[in-house]
Amino acid sequence: MQPRTSQLLSRLSESATIAMSRKARELKAAGRDIISLSLGEPDFDTPDPIKAAGIRAIEENHTHYPPVPGFADVREAICAKLKRDNGLTYQPDQVVVSTGAKHSLMNVILSLVDAGDEVILPTPFWVSYADMVNLAGGRVVEVKTGIAQDFKMTADQLRHALTDRTRVVMLNSPNNPSGSVYTAEEMAALAAVISAHPHAIVVSDEIYEYINFTEQHASFAAQPGMMERTVTVNGVSKGFAMTGWRIGYIAAPQWIAAACTKLQGQFTSGASGISQKATAEAMHGGGALAADMKTAFLARRDLVIAGLRGIDGFEVNVPKGAFYIFPDVSALFGKSHAGHTIQSGQDLAMYLLETADVATVGGDAFGSPNCMRISYAAADDVLREAIRRIAEAVGHLS
Repeated sequence: MQPRTSQLLSRLSESATIAMSRKARELKAAGRDIISLSLGEPDFDTPDPIKAAGIRAIEENHTHYPPVPGFADVREAICAKLKRDNGLTYQPDQVVVSTGAKHSLMNVILSLVDAGDEVILPTPFWVSYADMVNLAGGRVVEVKTGIAQDFKMTADQLRHALTDRTRVVMLNSPNNPSGSVYTAEEMAALAAVISAHPHAIVVSDEIYEYINFTEQHASFAAQPGMMERTVTVNGVSKGFAMTGWRIGYIAAPQWIAAACTKLQGQFTSGASGISQKATAEAMHGGGALAADMKTAFLARRDLVIAGLRGIDGFEVNVPKGAFYIFPDVSALFGKSHAGHTIQSGQDLAMYLLETADVATVGGDAFGSPNCMRISYAAADDVLREAIRRIAEAVGHLS
């Protein structure tokens, strides 16, 4: 039989972060001393109270099929969290629990976007956004930002990007890959523009909410008149070091929640009951459960910024959240060493992997080829060694 996959699959590319992680694992298995700063995963363990809740869930036999949108008490816990932390009042039927925030986002895009609909993506954007839009048959409209504006889309840029065909505007704060955080005032300016386009829905990805060094997380749905126009996407993977528990959720207008529930019912049904019960504990505990991790990430951010600013060719800003540095490395373009010529962030990432044994991710996959993403979700001594290796490798370029 001739191998043949669907045309639908051809719309998708492999996730660049997962691809780099796979390449790093292969080299490590071959005996190379690889430092991996490519994946967006906290290097901490899930807090003990959350783990205990998961154990209780097993002992209490929450091991049967859960309701498609999630257990009622878990959705109530999410509603209580949204009220407490974000000033947002939702009912449980406006919340859908899914198998990770990536799943939540895919549900939303497939529920809202038809062929030819435009989806605005400010660059840099998380690698999967564009492929999700492509899978739905939508058209990506990139809004270019740069390091001089801290990688944040302005209201004027948004105004020029919106058209009668715009269906979704994607916002992500704190941002992956840049670590940028929109202030409430910046959100208000964007909301004022979007208010003139009643056909557009905002999808606000807030998965890094608890890793925010400004202490002022702003939810887009909290802007006046925007709650009925916004899908808030969140989860437990980043803020609670629960990547393997696979729980994300949306809070949305009821008609969108119902659409996502219908779609999810034909794909995965309900998310793991054990993970859901652990998530309820996370919602009750809130940011206090993540406080030590956030403190550690802030110290690491400053360590990495100081190190990278000592490397010629790296332009570094100060991200206010998440656990990434997204330096502009375009000053190195055109330089070469050991058979490698650097023409993009992806070229530099491959050069560093092959010559310095440090895995990063080129900014090309995030819509910003002048940059690269460096995760600082690693121990201090590992980060110092990675910076030393990067500096040495970059020093060879000429």
